[in-house]
Amino acid sequence: MSRSFNFCSGPAALPEAVLKKAQAELLNWHGAGVSVMEMSHRSSEFTSILESAKARLTRLLDIPDNYEILFVQGGASTLFAQIPANFVTDHKTVCYLDTGAWSAKAIKEAKKYADVIVSGSTKEQNYTTVPSWEELNLDPNAAYLHITPNETIGGLEFDDLPETDLPIIADLSSTILSRSIDVSKYGMIYAGAQKNVGPAGVVICIVRKDLLERSDNEALPSTWSFANLAKNNSMINTPPTFAIYLADLVFEWLEALGGVEAIEKVNEQKAARLYKAIDGSKLYSNPIDVAYRSRMNVPFVLADESLEQTFLAESEAAGLRTLAGHRSVGGMRASIYNAMPVEGVEALIEFMRDFESRYGA
Repeated sequence: MSRSFNFCSGPAALPEAVLKKAQAELLNWHGAGVSVMEMSHRSSEFTSILESAKARLTRLLDIPDNYEILFVQGGASTLFAQIPANFVTDHKTVCYLDTGAWSAKAIKEAKKYADVIVSGSTKEQNYTTVPSWEELNLDPNAAYLHITPNETIGGLEFDDLPETDLPIIADLSSTILSRSIDVSKYGMIYAGAQKNVGPAGVVICIVRKDLLERSDNEALPSTWSFANLAKNNSMINTPPTFAIYLADLVFEWLEALGGVEAIEKVNEQKAARLYKAIDGSKLYSNPIDVAYRSRMNVPFVLADESLEQTFLAESEAAGLRTLAGHRSVGGMRASIYNAMPVEGVEALIEFMRDFESRYGA
């Protein structure tokens, strides 16, 4: 049976080579006689997997020595509350940029722990652009500044950072490992795995070690304390072992391709081709400021909304899966993460052209 091109925003497509390797190792991992799903997380076998994943991620992102890598359960949405719970401590305020649906959800959770200063917002512009860095309202005494550099639902992305002495905490769930970043500019990076890294069930956290001192707090639940997680090598309780194993295989696959710089070039190519097809069409359009269009999540709408269900039905039949936009905004959305090959994007473009030739005005 041939595989479809899966444009789901998450859980998203995994590299076929990774799936085949996991399949080959499923029953008997490296001669251990058991699957990774069956082995003790305290075993030497799984410890080697965990350490391999951390080492590969460190190489891929060139993570400095003064950062700790954590594998956390609960999903990135849980981190919306876990982050302020860990880092507010003696601070009274936190700063957040409001650039889309996910940053808005993070703000809502943070309000349960501190006074939230919305330092900049483009809600009035329907989240089609980003705030002006020069006009941000930043409290120098805030615990941190939280940003969401890629809004998965809206398809907005930015890669430059505001000038601030505050620790910058970034939700990179949709973009981690898709483009080059300077980890040293962040206080913390976190990313749900189910988009560019692996299956749902684990969140990668890269935390500057000086910030961990804030979370060494007896009042925090032990499984929520980043400091406690670091002290216990992410194994306070049973971690999501199989998700970490698959993440390690994805890291291995990415290294073999040439690392983040190599995949970034492919991602630039894929996004450029798809946006060119949209912009050259009379049927399709994308509302985002061209300077801030996401490379990973490409939303588009049809000039005739009545054609949407026909588009989705026919694209599904053509082997192009999960192109419906988020339920909150509608329209279409193609998520073209690292695992989506150029051939998949070309197949989508060809389908879009054919569809427009049959249904366009």
